[in-house]
Amino acid sequence: MTTYRDAGVDIDAQDRALEQVKKMVRNTYTSDVLSDQGAFGGLFRPPIKGLKEPVLVASADGVGTKLKVAFAADRHSTVGRDLVHHCINDILVQGARPLFFLDYLATGRLEPDVVADVIGGVAVACGEHGLALLGGETAEMPGFYRDGEYDLAGFVVGLVDRRRIIDGTAAKAGDVLVGLPATGLHTNGYSLARKVFFEELGLGPGDTVEELGRTVADELLAIHRCYLEPVWPLIEHGWVHAMAHITGGGLTDNLPRVLPNGLRAVVKVGAWEIPPVFRLLAEKGQVPEDDMWRTFNLGVGMVLVVAPKQLDKVLRNLRDSGCPGFPMGNIVKGESGVEYDHPPEGFPSDLR
Repeated sequence: MTTYRDAGVDIDAQDRALEQVKKMVRNTYTSDVLSDQGAFGGLFRPPIKGLKEPVLVASADGVGTKLKVAFAADRHSTVGRDLVHHCINDILVQGARPLFFLDYLATGRLEPDVVADVIGGVAVACGEHGLALLGGETAEMPGFYRDGEYDLAGFVVGLVDRRRIIDGTAAKAGDVLVGLPATGLHTNGYSLARKVFFEELGLGPGDTVEELGRTVADELLAIHRCYLEPVWPLIEHGWVHAMAHITGGGLTDNLPRVLPNGLRAVVKVGAWEIPPVFRLLAEKGQVPEDDMWRTFNLGVGMVLVVAPKQLDKVLRNLRDSGCPGFPMGNIVKGESGVEYDHPPEGFPSDLR
């Protein structure tokens, strides 16, 4: 007789893992959640009161090879928060308020404590930012993933009134680029970062890096920042013409995505202090300038495009929210793209 457990799938382990996070998941439920845990599908009543033409905005993403750092460090409580924050930011740039979240966790051999840490992180982030963790899937697939490894994906759904969608069409030549600080690499560039830290420098997750003042794991597992709370009041005031979440592709590829044809972004290099981790990666890894700009956020996690007359109010609101922004360039007429205006000393000495 051969059982499912003999084949490598332990349903009881999955039940134990989910039992550990059951209360945390329930704590994310808003009054609009109509289903209970264990249902085949999550039921949600969208709060459309006051919206003339409600539009749903959805996005899906993963954490990428940042998970490899979590495996190596055996620290799993932050990657779920990374996932939620990344997904929230992706729909925030279109003016949407997140409503609910779904997660997908797949592993080769299910370890209840690890699963609880990962999904617990998802639940914590959902609770902090007011969206329901409406459902998800935890799959044990022996032979598909290595023991001790897993993959993680998330799906967010938000709501915006059609007339309030931010699609970049309001952007004009002369508008100002306002950068919002990142908390590290966020969830992009980890294949290159891991190569530099672990292969070229020969460091381990627990090794302290003098230039950074903390361990490799502490630096690389810093949580992806969520910009919902500081940016939402600006959206409500109508002060934002366009927004770009600076993820894979960096400023080079993400800013043009939110600008209409005929407009280009001029980024003033040196307008903000680029965090030491990026200087270290550029210097120790001998990473070319173009790769740095297209791989990493270089300390800018979100860019807002605002009218000059609104700049002071925007900066004041951001400062008061605890997420101070900084002018970092402007919009000009020209071919779509990003132009980097360097100070005389040039790159990478600007990474100071």
